[in-house]
Amino acid sequence: MSQLRARRAGLLVGTVICIFIFLYLRNPTPEEPEEAPTYPVVVECGFYPDELCSALFEGKGAASQIAKFCKNPYGSQILAHLHTPGNCSRISQGLHFITRPLSAEEGNFSLAYIITIHKELAMFVQLLRAIYVPQNVYCIHVDEKAPKKYKSAVQTLVNCFENIFISSKREKVVYTGFTRLQADINCMKDLVYSKYRWNYVINLCGQDFPIKTNKEIINYIKSKWSGKNITPGVIQSPNSKSKTSPSDSEFTLKGNIYASPNKGFKGEPPHNLTIYSGSAYFVLTRKFVDFVLTDIRAKDLLRWSKDIHSPEQHYWVTLNRLKDAPGATPNAGWEGNVRAIKWKKEEGTGHDGCKGHYAQEACVYGPGDLPWLIQSPSLFANKFEPSTDPLVVTCLERRHRLQVLRQAEVPAEPHWHFQQQGHFNMKLNR
Repeated sequence: MSQLRARRAGLLVGTVICIFIFLYLRNPTPEEPEEAPTYPVVVECGFYPDELCSALFEGKGAASQIAKFCKNPYGSQILAHLHTPGNCSRISQGLHFITRPLSAEEGNFSLAYIITIHKELAMFVQLLRAIYVPQNVYCIHVDEKAPKKYKSAVQTLVNCFENIFISSKREKVVYTGFTRLQADINCMKDLVYSKYRWNYVINLCGQDFPIKTNKEIINYIKSKWSGKNITPGVIQSPNSKSKTSPSDSEFTLKGNIYASPNKGFKGEPPHNLTIYSGSAYFVLTRKFVDFVLTDIRAKDLLRWSKDIHSPEQHYWVTLNRLKDAPGATPNAGWEGNVRAIKWKKEEGTGHDGCKGHYAQEACVYGPGDLPWLIQSPSLFANKFEPSTDPLVVTCLERRHRLQVLRQAEVPAEPHWHFQQQGHFNMKLNR
């Protein structure tokens, strides 16, 4: 009886808190100055707090305050599926993976993904199921330094899908080091030799999340970059201080400023190449990937890159500026809405400030950043830390799935829907 009473007491407390949240968000009093309310150390917001997410997307300050005290709503559920013995059908359905192409257009245009991960297992699953469709192919690079339990859980998930695999060669990835670039190259080799035919490859890390659907990503590529690679970057002015010298190993990346062209390197670049600087993240054509893996200039540049700082910020953009490279964009600059990032140095000009906190000069998003994120034209956003602000990814994921199902041209399977709980469905900005 004592256990039963304890359960009833817990349910009663949870119900009271949920009612409080609902009434607080639905009945704001803007005419009076808001005082900082007192909250419990942790609030159980319910597994699927759609009303709270909706308020966050609308930019309501009270919602952001409440969200700070919410537990991770589904991290434990995701991990339970990966650590509990069961068949693959139970895993794919329990984790709400899309299991059929959602339109003819999408079925005829396959994307390849490279995802490098080392932590935040639940976040990885949320990212993967957001971008997953059966006609795409996914290479997962798990950092060789990751714990055995982490690797085992990823392997359990990967084993349930023919079009997802772990990179055959894994690196001990070091931030700003050559191994970060090599990890992408390793996956590219696996993707080229896989049985899957794909049109473009996109690389991501475990702190990324899509803010566009698979259909929207394809439409963006076709309409803006048909047959072209997207590698945002430029030649830096000659008077910029070099940040790529091997002796500058303690340099912390700041914004989009990386290096001046061919200044401060250990040696001259091979083939008299002009070194460009830009994003480590890309959208590349299949033909360009073949070029990267076979062209003598690309091979020599890769060897030369072992001696420079953050080579991934130079390698892709430099090769894509070669006029004879497949899908090259020799005259491109920072064009290409691949990734939304709030850089600290751009606060007040490029964005309205970070509502979470900065790490390596980039914003780790908080709930208050959600209105900015959903208005961004970019395909993906970075950075997210569910362990710090779990509702940010949760809300984005639920909004993303509703958009996916709304755009689908086939009947939705029951398990494609996330469980609904609450008084209202989450509102979307159309």
